[in-house]
Amino acid sequence: MERLFNGYMKFMAEDFERHRDLFQEISRKQNPHTLFIGCSDSRVVPNLITQTDPGELFIVRNIANIVPPYRQTEEYVATTSVIEYAVLALKVDTIVVCGHSNCGGCAALNLPPERLDHLPHVRKWLEVSREVKGRVDRLMTGDSPEEREWLTEQVNVLVQMKNLLTYPYVAERYRQGKLNIHGWHYIIETGEIYNFNDDTQLFELLG
Repeated sequence: MERLFNGYMKFMAEDFERHRDLFQEISRKQNPHTLFIGCSDSRVVPNLITQTDPGELFIVRNIANIVPPYRQTEEYVATTSVIEYAVLALKVDTIVVCGHSNCGGCAALNLPPERLDHLPHVRKWLEVSREVKGRVDRLMTGDSPEEREWLTEQVNVLVQMKNLLTYPYVAERYRQGKLNIHGWHYIIETGEIYNFNDDTQLFELLG
């Protein structure tokens, strides 16, 4: 708690003062340009890796940066409601699905279900991405754990991008050219981001 308290004091003395005018400007209204769908992993910090200011990113984070397929439901839905609000209310022009290296949720996709018996809600959540393992199995060129890790993380991003297009309003705005959808694979140890290129069907290094 002391670390958080000291961090707040530093924020007020330095960062808030440096951005005081910005906070005044956005205090009553937000106008983000991008919906960032990322993993809850503590090592992935969207504003840090994109160098964006408060007010630029509308962010939802969950285990394995998953996008549940669109469905009509009376359940309480978090990620689905964020997508709805971002596209229909805030009218963002970009959606980024950002996976990352050493993702525990993606690693769990390759485990037998019983290995997650002690995490029943996580196991249920990961069912959204159950097709990933089969696709990775078909893409593997050898038996390298490193290759499986990278492929799982990247194929998982592609599955979530596909799921986004099951949302009628997302698909409509995408067809109209009013909404861009990007898939990223962020490498924690190097800071590199690989962006999925629709033309080459490959993840390519940004920059």
